[in-house]
Amino acid sequence: MLTYPDIDPIALTLGPLRVHWYGLMYLIGFILAWWLGRWRAHRPESGWTAEMVDDLIFYGVLGVIVGGRLGYMLFYGFDRILDNPLNLFKVWEGGMSFHGGLIGVIVTIWLFARRHDRHFFQVSDFLAPLVPPGLLAGRIGNFINGELWGHRTELPWGVRLPCERFPRQCLDQPPDSLLSPAVHASQLYEAALEGLALFVILWIFSSRPRPTMAVSGLFLLGYGVFRFLVEFVREPDAHIGYLAFGWLTMGQLLSLPMVVGGGLLLVLAYRPRAT
Repeated sequence: MLTYPDIDPIALTLGPLRVHWYGLMYLIGFILAWWLGRWRAHRPESGWTAEMVDDLIFYGVLGVIVGGRLGYMLFYGFDRILDNPLNLFKVWEGGMSFHGGLIGVIVTIWLFARRHDRHFFQVSDFLAPLVPPGLLAGRIGNFINGELWGHRTELPWGVRLPCERFPRQCLDQPPDSLLSPAVHASQLYEAALEGLALFVILWIFSSRPRPTMAVSGLFLLGYGVFRFLVEFVREPDAHIGYLAFGWLTMGQLLSLPMVVGGGLLLVLAYRPRAT
C-alpha cells in the first residue's frame, strides 16, 4: 500500500497572496493548450494562424472558468446558492465542474466561430486534442488538494491517508489511528485516462485529415466512457450520494449525454455521402 504524501495545497505565499497548486494546474493546462495549438497552426494545411489560436485560447479560458464554476454550483452545490446567492462567486472556496466547463467552452466556440466566420465543428475539432493535457493537470491538482477520493481497496496501489487531514476516511477507525484504510486514488485514474490516454488517442487520430465532427465526437465519447468507468471506484459527493440503483452518480449521469452525443457525431461524420 502507498501513503499519501500530504502535499501542502498552497504552492507559494507572497505576502497576503497565497498561490494554490490547483490554480497553477489550471494555468499549466491553458499554457499547454496554447503551445500545442500554435504548434498545430504552423502546419501549412492547418488553415489556422498563431493569432487565431491566441484568440481561441482566451475564449476557452473564459468558458472553462465561468462555465466550470456555474456548472459546479448548479449540479453539485445548488443548495448553497439557495442559502446565499453570493456563494456562486466564492471561487476561492473551490468547486469546478468539467461538465459545466464543457458547456462554457461550447458557448465560447460558437462565439469564436461567428467572429471568425468558421463552422462550429471546424473550431471544436481543432480545439479537442488540446484539452486533455489540461484535464491531466487539473486531476493532479485534485490529488494535491486531497479531494475526489475513491472507495476503499485492497489493491497494492491503494493510498492510505492521514486521519488528521482526512477524518471522513477514518470515521470507523480507532480514535488513535494515524492512517486510513487504503482507498483508490481516483483523481490519478482520471488523470491517466481523461488526460494522458485521451490526449494520445486524439492527437494521433487528428494528425491525419478527418471528416468534420469526427475529432469532436471522439473527444466526447472518449471522455464520457472514461469518466463513467472511473465513477464506479470514486466516492460520490457526500451531500448528493448515489442517484439511483445504489451506484449511479451525478458524474455518470452527466457523462451519458457525452457518450451518446459523441457516438452520434462520429456516425454523422462517417455517414455515406450522396454522390
